[in-house]
Amino acid sequence: MVTRFATAQSTVAMRRRGPPAIAALVAMAALTALTADAAARQARPAAPTEEIAPRDIGEPIMAIVSIKTQQVTLYDADGWILRAPVSTGTTGRETPAGVFAVVEKNKDHRSNMYDDAEMPNMQRITWNGIALHGGPLPGYAASHGCVRMPFGFAEKLFDKTRIGMRVIVSPNDAAPVAFSHPALFVPNAEAVAAAPVRAETLVREAAEAARTADEAKKAAVTAAREAASLTASLRKLERLKKRADTELALADKALGAAKTDEATARAEDLKQKAAAKAADLGTQLDIAQAEAKSKPTAAAAKDAAKAAATRKADAAKAASDAKLALEPVSVYISRATQKLYVRRNTHKPAPDGGGEVFDASIEVPVTIRNPEKRIGTHIFTAVAHSDKGLRWTAVTIDNADDAKSALDRITIPQDVLDRIAPTALPRSSIIVSDEPLSRETNYRTEFVAVLSNQPQGGFITRQPTPDVIASGNDWGGDGFFPFFQPNSNPQPGTARRRGGQYYQQVQPGWSW
Repeated sequence: MVTRFATAQSTVAMRRRGPPAIAALVAMAALTALTADAAARQARPAAPTEEIAPRDIGEPIMAIVSIKTQQVTLYDADGWILRAPVSTGTTGRETPAGVFAVVEKNKDHRSNMYDDAEMPNMQRITWNGIALHGGPLPGYAASHGCVRMPFGFAEKLFDKTRIGMRVIVSPNDAAPVAFSHPALFVPNAEAVAAAPVRAETLVREAAEAARTADEAKKAAVTAAREAASLTASLRKLERLKKRADTELALADKALGAAKTDEATARAEDLKQKAAAKAADLGTQLDIAQAEAKSKPTAAAAKDAAKAAATRKADAAKAASDAKLALEPVSVYISRATQKLYVRRNTHKPAPDGGGEVFDASIEVPVTIRNPEKRIGTHIFTAVAHSDKGLRWTAVTIDNADDAKSALDRITIPQDVLDRIAPTALPRSSIIVSDEPLSRETNYRTEFVAVLSNQPQGGFITRQPTPDVIASGNDWGGDGFFPFFQPNSNPQPGTARRRGGQYYQQVQPGWSW
């Protein structure tokens, strides 16, 4: 108010002084406006632009999407390699912030949810329809939940990524920083070097065990069939022998009762024939009984087949574990469920089409100190080998606790470490979060976790994938592991029903 009054007084004074004073006032006003505009431009962050690192770039390990600055950045083992502007979900259809991975790629995808819209170079990160793809960029959030990228950039990126690449959607700017901690996996160099040969040997042994089991199964079927036939033959011979013995006894009785030479001769002839028949049948019965004793029983063959089937299953499990040891391992630790989950890509195509099957055979309780206290969401990634085993980075997208303090609070079960740490490879990761796994996590995804304290309109408005009960494991050749059990006890305050945040068994089935 004081400023306006002073300005008014100055204006009156200028008018009294005439045209020169007015001109000076106009010049000052123009200069002030230019200075204010320049200051505003300087305060406003520059719009993201496409960039490529000025060095030889490696294969992308992760992509980080910043909702705040509408930018995606790709990282290899040595830092950022590609950057580009993006357009994420608009208000009410926001792109969910959280942890994802590429689960399917389709170069010429068209939406079946949005009027057959083109989504070129689509890289799906959830089965209910959130994806990275080429699209128009108006300079602000404008999608229905997907992450649009420049068309040329999306094409370039499509050719560089692989199924399972980590995609992190952060509410704010986030970047990986070098990180070390005693809880991070330290591989054994000898175990890593021996893993390929061990896998090859166990796969060969599993194949041999499978052949042996198949032969034993066939032998058991044959033995059962032969035993049934032999039993029927023995019973028939026993009946015939008994009948022949009866005929012989009757003939002998008739011979004793004969009164005439003619009757005696006839009785002797019948007796001789009955005796020969009984003797022949006795011989056949003896041979059949001896043959039955010399052959393994159907029960023994069945037991042998069961034992062979057990050896086959054990060999298949050993081969599966050995093959999985050749893959990067991902671990998810949830404060909400107090569980630790392990996943590895089997690279086997999903039997119901689209995506690849992820092994999820490890799911165990985990100890978290002060479980009532928030821990945040942190992604630790092994980016390369080092003289100490692996070189790690950390990305934090929800800093309730800092990354080091988060790992300090967690005790990973030793048997889990013994199974996965010795052969841990670059691209392995540990994710620590307050959140339960999203219901969109299923046997065709890596981990999907959504921040419940961020808007998720674009996630919620999509049709969730329906629940399913899965069993077995195709990685070992016999179906699928029983992957997930519903989380019936989510921790209050963290497992809210936003964006499908309940962790359940699910069957892929999506709508865009």
